[in-house]
Amino acid sequence: MKGVLFDLDGVIADTAVYHFQAWRKLIKDHFNRELPAALEKQTKGVSRNDSLTAILAYLDIKVSDAAFQKMTDEKNKVFRELLASLTPQNILPGISDLIAQFKEHDVKLSLASASLNGPYILEKLQLNSAFDAIADPSKVVAGKPAPDIFLAAASAINVEPKECVGIEDSIAGIKAINSAGAFSVGVGNKSDLNQAKLLFPNTSYLNYQQIVQAWQNFNQNSN
Repeated sequence: MKGVLFDLDGVIADTAVYHFQAWRKLIKDHFNRELPAALEKQTKGVSRNDSLTAILAYLDIKVSDAAFQKMTDEKNKVFRELLASLTPQNILPGISDLIAQFKEHDVKLSLASASLNGPYILEKLQLNSAFDAIADPSKVVAGKPAPDIFLAAASAINVEPKECVGIEDSIAGIKAINSAGAFSVGVGNKSDLNQAKLLFPNTSYLNYQQIVQAWQNFNQNSN
């Protein structure tokens, strides 16, 4: 194992909740409608454009391309305002230790997030120096569940996807990792992430030795 491809929201920090708060405010301001909590799953782990597309489809609302772009920009402004209070205290349990163990064993780390705010969030968490690369979601053709962002993240650290582990908390993300040919590690419920090759209930359970062993076993069985 030479590389680890990290999702950000819900894996490194619980910023996913801020995304949905921002979407709820946007929809309330524009349409005076409420978004149900159940809709959060459809916006989790996917790009800003794909999230708004899913939300508007749910609400059965059509907007012009110009209005669509304006809304995504406005949502990002609200989201960044919510992120302003982020500190290293917001790093999810177990993540700092896991990153340290990967670094100790010379495993390269690459961020594979759909969020355009990835560099800003890592800076707020004081984790930017821990990562060897950050894949730019604006430069990939398709968002998750397509494999593009994970392929870009692996390429950015000059490692083949099959030599990488990807860590995700979303259904779309797990599908993307598997499609990329990397080993998928899920964080969350088995019912949601049943396609993950290895699953932990939350980040505090993430274990370096278990991840390495599972990756080795998977690759031995695949050969």
